[in-house]
Amino acid sequence: MAIELIEAGKIHSQTDLVKLLAHAGIHVTQATASRDLDEVGAVRAKTVNGDMTYTFLNRDLEPLSRVTRVSDQLILTVVGSGNLAVVRTPPGGANLLASAIDRASQIGELNAAIGTIAGDDTVLVVAKQANGGPALAKILKEFAAPVRKSINSKNKQSKDRKRK
Repeated sequence: MAIELIEAGKIHSQTDLVKLLAHAGIHVTQATASRDLDEVGAVRAKTVNGDMTYTFLNRDLEPLSRVTRVSDQLILTVVGSGNLAVVRTPPGGANLLASAIDRASQIGELNAAIGTIAGDDTVLVVAKQANGGPALAKILKEFAAPVRKSINSKNKQSKDRKRK
């Protein structure tokens, strides 16, 4: 039921999920709602109207693949220093990217990171190593590279076909 509510765009907060489930006769705590949202892969993102709502990136993709696809659109710059990497995103994109990075880190797909803190357009990523920030920044930059290479390759193939 939570998935349907998320897909319908009705969940703007964990409290919304708790209230709507209670209205349907399913009583859960906020902590349970939080775990459930994480478990189904829901992340908070801004709508075109600027409202925050829970949504799915792409439920068929593995977490690291989600980061790759999201980062192609969301990672503007990455800088590493000490044990930190600072990632700049378009306005409203930080929570979406941070959630994907955290998920990849939790399942062992991104071992260089231990967690994130997100603002509106900035994600602070904490590296496992005391001096691992620059290496982590390089890894985060590379997430977008395969998608961009694939897109550029497809565009080139399309242009080559048109010339023939």
